[in-house]
This record gives sequence, C-alpha cells and structure tokens, in this order.
Amino acid sequence: MSRHTRLAIVVPMLLSTAAPAWCGAPALVRLRGSDFVGGAAELFGAAKFGVSRVNYIYAAPTGPRATMTASFGAPAWPDEPVLLWVRARLDDRNTPCPVRIALNGVTVFEGPNALAHDRWERRSFALPAEALQPGRNEVTFANTSSEGVVGMPPWFMLADCALATADYDPAAPPPIEDDFHVTLPGEVRPLPEPLPPGRTEPGFRFRGMKGWLWLPHQYLAEIPVLAAYRMNFLMNCYGSMHDIEHYPWGSPQCNRWWEPLPEGKKQAYAEVVRSCQQHGLNFCFSLNPNLFATRTVRYDSAEDLEALWQHYTWMQSLGVQWFNVQFDDISQGIDPAGQARLTNALLQRLREHDLEAQMVICPTFYWGTGEEAAAWAYLEVLARELDPDVYVIWTGDAVVTKRITQPAAASYRRVVGHRLFIWDNYPVNDGNPTLHLGPVTGRDVGLCEVADGYMSNPMSPQNEINRLPLLTIADYAYNPWSYDPARSIGQAIMHLGETPEQRRVLKDLVELYPGDLIFGQGTNWNPLVSRFTEITSEPHSRYLADLYLRHVANVAGRLRRNFPDRFADAEKTVRGNLEQLHGIYRERYGE
Repeated sequence: MSRHTRLAIVVPMLLSTAAPAWCGAPALVRLRGSDFVGGAAELFGAAKFGVSRVNYIYAAPTGPRATMTASFGAPAWPDEPVLLWVRARLDDRNTPCPVRIALNGVTVFEGPNALAHDRWERRSFALPAEALQPGRNEVTFANTSSEGVVGMPPWFMLADCALATADYDPAAPPPIEDDFHVTLPGEVRPLPEPLPPGRTEPGFRFRGMKGWLWLPHQYLAEIPVLAAYRMNFLMNCYGSMHDIEHYPWGSPQCNRWWEPLPEGKKQAYAEVVRSCQQHGLNFCFSLNPNLFATRTVRYDSAEDLEALWQHYTWMQSLGVQWFNVQFDDISQGIDPAGQARLTNALLQRLREHDLEAQMVICPTFYWGTGEEAAAWAYLEVLARELDPDVYVIWTGDAVVTKRITQPAAASYRRVVGHRLFIWDNYPVNDGNPTLHLGPVTGRDVGLCEVADGYMSNPMSPQNEINRLPLLTIADYAYNPWSYDPARSIGQAIMHLGETPEQRRVLKDLVELYPGDLIFGQGTNWNPLVSRFTEITSEPHSRYLADLYLRHVANVAGRLRRNFPDRFADAEKTVRGNLEQLHGIYRERYGE
C-alpha cells in the first residue's frame, strides 16, 4: 500500500454504509499481493490498474524479480476440497506469459494464458490434498518466460489470492483486518450469538478473563458483565496480590508472597469471591511467587510451602475451588521438576479438604508449539512430573500474537501432555496509555477442540471500556463456529450504548483505537500517535493534521457528554494522547 493510500485511510470518515449481505463461505487464508516476498512492486510501486497492494513478476532471467512467495500458518483444513482463488492479470501487450503456481513445492498450475491481459480476472485452481500441510505453508508464483527484462513484458500481476472451499464468495466483504471500520447494525441481536443447530454446548467449557493489576472495585464492577454475557471464569491478576498499594509494580519490595496479606485487602477480595459465587462464576486464585521477589520460593522447602499455603487455604476457606500458580516471565527458579512438585503439593493439600479443587499452572515456557528446543526440554520434564489433573496455561502461537492456531495448540498440548487453558493476551495494554478496542480476531474456530478454557487479559486501568472487546471475546468463546468479528463489535457497541449518540461515539472511539490485533503492533502500540506521526511526515499535510486533531478532540468531548458516569479512565487516556498529538503538531508546524 502506498503512503498516500494509507493517508486516505487515516483521515476520519464520519459516514458509514451497510455491508452487503452474502451467503458464501469465508476464505481459510487470504493474501494480498503485497504479502508476497520477491517480485518487483518495491521497484515500481504497488498500486496498478486501480488496485493497491499488488505485486508482479517478470521473466525468468530477471532472477529474484521472477518469483514471489508468501508463507502462512495453516488453519484447520476442512475435509472438503480446497481451492486456490486468484485475482490477477497478465501484461497489457498480449505477450505470452507462462506461469507456475506451487503450494509447498507441489505444482498447482503451469502453463501460458492463465489469465486475461486486458483486465483483472479471478480464477480458481484445485489444490492436491497432499499439498496442504499442518503448520507453516508456502505459496509461490513464478514467471517461467525464457526471455524478458525487468519492467517489460511478459509479466504477471497479482492483486490477491485466497485458499477457500468451492462455495467461497469472492465478492464478500473483506475481513475486518483488511479494512477496519465499524458498521452499526440496524437492530440489537443476542450476544453472544446463539449456538448453531446441532450444537448444545458452548465452544469452550470455561470462558472468562483475568485482571491486570486491577483493584478489588474493578473486579466487582466487571463480574456482573461477565455473567450477563455467559462467561463463567474470573482469575485475579497475581500482581493484584502483590503490594501494589504501596510500591510500584515490578519493584523488589512489591512481591512479598511469604507474608500474610493485610486484613483489609483480604476482606476486599472475600467480597470479590462472594460476588463471583452470587453470579455463577468460578473464581480462580492466582499467585506468582518468583516474579520480582527478593525471596525465591524453594521448591523442596517445607517452610516455603507453608508460607505459600497460607494464601491458598485462606481462599479455599471462602469456598474457592479453582487455584493457579504462575511461573511466567521469571528469571529465577526455572526448574520444571521443582515447579511440578510444588504445584502437585498444593493440589494434594487442596484436595484433602475438597475433592473438587482444581489447579492451573502457567509454565515458564507458555507459548509456541512446544517443539522449540529450549521449550521442549523444559516441557518434556513438566509433562512427566506434573499431576495429570493440572491444567496448563498457553498464550498461543506467541506471547502476543495476531493468530492463535489450532495446529499450534494441538502441538503444544501434545508436548506438555495436559489439558490447556488459553490465556489470550488481548486486549491488554500492559498499563500503557493506549486503548485496544476492536474485536478479537485471528483465533481459529477449532481451538475449542484442543483447549478446555479461554480467558482474555484486559486493559488497565480502563476496565469499563475494556467491555467493548470483552463482549466480542465472550461471543467467540461461547460460539466460535458462528463468530464474525465485524458483527460482534457492532453488537458490542449496541449493547453498551443505549442511545444513538452513545453508540455513534463508541463507534468513532473504536475506529480511533482498533486494537493491536488489527495491525499486529504489540500491546503498547498507540494508533493515534502512529497515524498522526505518519500524517505529519508527509509534505503539505497540515490540513489533514488539523482535521485529525479536531476529530480526536470531538470524540473525547462527546465521550464525556454522553457517558458522564462511565469510561472516565478511557476519556483520560484519549485526552492524554491528544496532548501528545498537539506536541507533535507544534514540533512539525510550529504554533
């Protein structure tokens, strides 16, 4: 995509149109020409013949300009045949152009006259079953013409391609990740979406969230929301059990796991537990004894086990049945056998008082396929030593990732040898002054066939506005088979806004902060700063910058007016970001 095309996207569009209805199947994988490595778009531009983000290849003698390749993670391949749908064209001089298309080295098509010369054309090619692989896949287009130079015919130009079944509808609206905007629906639908015919149980058995350095009043505010949208699981942030009331998060004095909690804090969390019980939620108590601690837990120490046990027995006395011990992100105590022994000992004690007690562990290697060398050496020991009843937490293909795939989940479960709980690091902002408000995307439908539980990691301190992405997460976790992120975020806004103006301002806010899953930029990514920096880096851009500043200020003002008793933390974040934009503006253009 050219820089000028991107600028057209970032200038706010205040009008929206209804998305066209369609009935075809969605693509399993969708790729733009610009997703391909190689080719010549970097030489002559990626906007051609009315289409942006294209790529193109010249004759074989041009070397690296003759081929282009894209790799992708495999979804759960269906039993029915999969086709490669291609929208492309040949050069405008009718020069014969033989092309070879291959998937994972298996030739899908080879020959001349693959497509039209005078227009974009869509064509599908049957894929041999042996070409589809679990894990990473690679599709390659090659211009096999024996004569030709860079910049001259014969050439082949690709707009986009998709791997999909025969009932794929190429005219369907693009995925929300490709062209993010929100269309407010005409009516309120149930949320989460009702189960499809033939399904009697939700996708994930356990559906919920954890906190992120939340305080008790934040947990209490969100428990009714979780219950209202068919979620049934809430884990406290282990950082909430640290002394964040008196020390900054991460300081050595913050984690004093061997000490009793202050009585006032215990009373506050007892109220959180009671509220969960009243609303039908499983409360899961969580601690991480080795993170930022001056005293590392000794896995074979009876004294340390007793010090840790005081917190678990207190929670069990409140009627809690779910417990968690975390070993993520630690630099001390990375001993899988020791971690397993400590976890087993805690579970054994818990079950001496309640046979229904459940334990969840977050290992030190908690992401990926489990087959990476360091991870495998650790997980193989953990799998062997850990009580088979313990659940294991997994964050997905990476710690923070645009895609969480069924093949990666199945691989990790196979290596770790235990039931999984997915801990999705979305929409967490790690306490940074930014918001992630768009719908959850990129989570395979079949994850619920591999993992028993799914919980999200939320924003902090903006727990109220976190409900926008949370409702889409509830929608996905309950009914992944029917999940549509574009529909889901529209319905989330309809449910959280009561008036047309409230819904319009939430729509505008989500479009300002679409979420790091849409762009894959990480938890601290700030779209306002990123987009505004891009605008101001262009020549003759002051007018566009003025428009953008006005729009952000307008959204912040409308948010306060329409929600005087809600979303104060979100409005504070927007206004802080707006001040940052004004600083960029002054530096670029002066006062």
